[in-house]
Amino acid sequence: MAMRVVVDNGPRDFGRDWPARKRKTGNGRAPVISLRRGVAADAPALLALIASHLDEGKLLPRTLDELTVHAPRFMVAVDGDRIVGCAELAPLSASVAEVRSLVVSQNVRRLGLGERMVTALAVRARVEGFARLCAFAHNPAFFVRRLGFSIVPHTWVPEKIAHDCYSCPLFRNCSQHAVVFDLEQTDVQTNVRAGVQTDVRTTV
Repeated sequence: MAMRVVVDNGPRDFGRDWPARKRKTGNGRAPVISLRRGVAADAPALLALIASHLDEGKLLPRTLDELTVHAPRFMVAVDGDRIVGCAELAPLSASVAEVRSLVVSQNVRRLGLGERMVTALAVRARVEGFARLCAFAHNPAFFVRRLGFSIVPHTWVPEKIAHDCYSCPLFRNCSQHAVVFDLEQTDVQTNVRAGVQTDVRTTV
């Protein structure tokens, strides 16, 4: 299984007052979006969010049962009582975890939610004892330019190959890039691109 990205953070023009300068939504109000850990009751909303972006981001489909079981792995972005973004921290081994199912709803993009969720997952991964965080994406720029991941050969992530790739019909013909973040060597809270403020205090 592979992770695709459906997130567009757009041009960077955020200063240190970023939380006070959020883009307004169609109804004229600035969204107040918080991050929290997923719970089983979120599964139907997660399924709907992922399903609604399958074609756009070439996401792999998920099942309701799967999401119900794995909901606590997710970081969810919530606007009021509506889930508008999600990303999963999936363990591949005792030392490596993968970011999967990263989605941000179209109407709340360019607010840095993708960066906030991945950074929060990185903080959680470090707390839980993982040494590396990886992702697989067709367009790795989001991870590399904004979050400090490095593009590596797929063979550098043997856990992923053993866990998912051997059973994939595109094995050996994969068009995705493997990206890795070293959780032991890098400060995950300050490695986000300068000018973006990320609040991860309530996410671990």
